[in-house]
Amino acid sequence: MPRSKKNKLRAHEKCHPLNQSQTQRSDEATVMEEELPSCSSALEAPSQSTSPTESGTTFQESSGASAITTSSPGTFDTSSDDGEESQDEENSYSLEVLSAQSSASASPTVKVDVVEQFLLHKYRVNQPILRKDIDTILGESKQGEYAEILKEASERIEVVFAIDLKEVDSNMYKFVSKLKLPNNGRLRLGRGWPKTGLLMNILGLIFMKGNCATEEDVWQFLNMLKVYAGKKHFIYGEPGKLINRDLVKLKYLEYRQVPGSDPPRHEYLWGPRAYAETSKMKVLEFMAKAGDTVPSTYSSQYEEALREKRARTRGARRAGTRARARPDPMAPSSSTQSAQ
Repeated sequence: MPRSKKNKLRAHEKCHPLNQSQTQRSDEATVMEEELPSCSSALEAPSQSTSPTESGTTFQESSGASAITTSSPGTFDTSSDDGEESQDEENSYSLEVLSAQSSASASPTVKVDVVEQFLLHKYRVNQPILRKDIDTILGESKQGEYAEILKEASERIEVVFAIDLKEVDSNMYKFVSKLKLPNNGRLRLGRGWPKTGLLMNILGLIFMKGNCATEEDVWQFLNMLKVYAGKKHFIYGEPGKLINRDLVKLKYLEYRQVPGSDPPRHEYLWGPRAYAETSKMKVLEFMAKAGDTVPSTYSSQYEEALREKRARTRGARRAGTRARARPDPMAPSSSTQSAQ
């Protein structure tokens, strides 16, 4: 991912640009006016030469809206959510195979790559992540680097899929989705890839666009990342159904007609569950981490996120004060105490 970025975000971009329906989208990238980091690794079919989430790809929007940096998924298993894995696929993630891959090289990067593949596989097949298995993969010679290797592997996955590795106890870990999507981010029961990364990126795009993004902007963003309406994606299935049926129905996104548009055009906003389960600051931090920068790089969005954070803190304090001031119906009244 790029190590340095120039912040060219406009502080007050209009949500409803005039005459957009008449604008011819060029196939050639133009000079960007904004910069939007994205971390959906699962947005482009992977090559076979890099680690699961390592390779970086930069896309530029043709309409002059954003420069988007994404992590490409590299060599992780690209089988879709449908059906069971073949025996060959299962065998490729056996401890013996992964341990052999790890021990074949002294490079710390190779160790991280192998652990990353193991973690992703365990998430996808919905199996527990055991410390003893990671110990086996790394071997005795790398036990001193265990914590750092696990941290780097899990952070790669975090900025791609928006899931965090949590320690259950001294012997087990599990991934937890940053948003409370059903089945820990998978939406459906059983095996599958998390959809949280795509949602976090769309929320980030909406935030960067002035808290609403036109349907055209959202699909232009996704099309650059090789996610197309009506075309099944190996991680997201049919993305139009995922966004408009699942994420809108679950109230993470709001989909509405642009006021006064003729012919009718539509836009996306954060839904009530997005406001309840995350915040602008958390989304900005997620995006900044993916872009290897800090949230304050995006100055106008950072200030807006700080204002929201302060407002939420004040609201929580007022709610706490009201709760403490409310009389306890189970407590004896003063007249009862006097009678006693």
